[in-house]
Amino acid sequence: MSADLIHALEQLEKDKGIDKDVIIEAIEAALISAYKRSFGSSQNVKVFVDRQTGDFKVFALKKVTSNPENDLLEISIENARKINPDFEEDDVVEIEVTPREFGRIAAQTAKQVVVQRIREAERGIIFDEFSNKEGEIVTGIVQRTERRNIIIDLGKTEAILPPTEQIPGEEYKFNDRIKTYIIEVKKTTKGPQIMVSRTHPGIVKRLFELEVPEIYEGIVEIRSISREPGSRTKIAVFSKNDNVDPVGACVGQKGTRIQAIVDELKGEKIDIIKWSSNVQEYISSSLGPAKVVRVDVNEEEKSAKVTVPDFQLSLAIGKEGQNARLAAKLTGWKIDIKSESQLRATIEQQLLNFDGSYNALDDEEESFENNQIENYEMDEEVEDTQGKEEKDFFDESDEN
Repeated sequence: MSADLIHALEQLEKDKGIDKDVIIEAIEAALISAYKRSFGSSQNVKVFVDRQTGDFKVFALKKVTSNPENDLLEISIENARKINPDFEEDDVVEIEVTPREFGRIAAQTAKQVVVQRIREAERGIIFDEFSNKEGEIVTGIVQRTERRNIIIDLGKTEAILPPTEQIPGEEYKFNDRIKTYIIEVKKTTKGPQIMVSRTHPGIVKRLFELEVPEIYEGIVEIRSISREPGSRTKIAVFSKNDNVDPVGACVGQKGTRIQAIVDELKGEKIDIIKWSSNVQEYISSSLGPAKVVRVDVNEEEKSAKVTVPDFQLSLAIGKEGQNARLAAKLTGWKIDIKSESQLRATIEQQLLNFDGSYNALDDEEESFENNQIENYEMDEEVEDTQGKEEKDFFDESDEN
């Protein structure tokens, strides 16, 4: 230990931002362990490093007692007062026990501690840097594959692209330069662990911010994104400036802006939709490129019934329902799509059911009226019979 080491620690403090006193305290703690390994672990010792000269001293700590039982940990009052007359029982005496051959051990220990502290400091700096970049895009170079994880070199550290965050069908070749989206940064014993993604909808948003100045400046806003990685993405945009077309700004002149994003996503299709506060209009636009004839919404259930031309039905639904599914995710509404002929058939069936119910009601009313008439006729017959019987009875009485 010397003044050269102190100078080196001061330079390290400037370059790496590591506090010199923190390193010296770590060296002192390491030297205590080294001393105990070499000269006996039963002793109670402390190591002091001079902050100015770099010299070190080892002190044995012994408790003052009238009847010492362990010479390594205790000292008699008589012997303690030879060192300092003011010592009393239960005081702690510091006795220097610095060994002559301890210099090599101290130098080696100091080197190990300094190297360890530098690594810890660098890991801390990297963690702080990348933890502030969560939700941002970083560019890296593909290095290798480990258990289906793609390891990407970010310069100061490496990032992991797990299988669940990889775009289906996308190949990652050695030395390929790719953009990824940071989803999580963890602290581990081996340093910061950075997890990145190629499937997160956030990567689409960040790519648009990179390619479209109007979005970066806040003139055009991204209101919603729905994505099926590697296949198709729908993005709803809105302009705060009436003179700026949000869709046109995202597409760019001759499609240069959108093409750059599509190339980065390896050919993934992107539908750019103009956001609207009018629900019918927004839902109609979200089903593009299909044309919509009519949209009926149910505010309570947050559902919509959409009518499209017959020849547009398959386009509106999309392959395996993808277009309708993405539109529903984008708008947040349940969407039921029918063609004009299906809607017409439904209405006709409803009318037919209504007519049938009406006819059945008529039949019931007619049957009731007929029953009433029959009952009335039966009552008349009964009255005629009773009248005839009464007449015959009185005629018989007159004759008698």
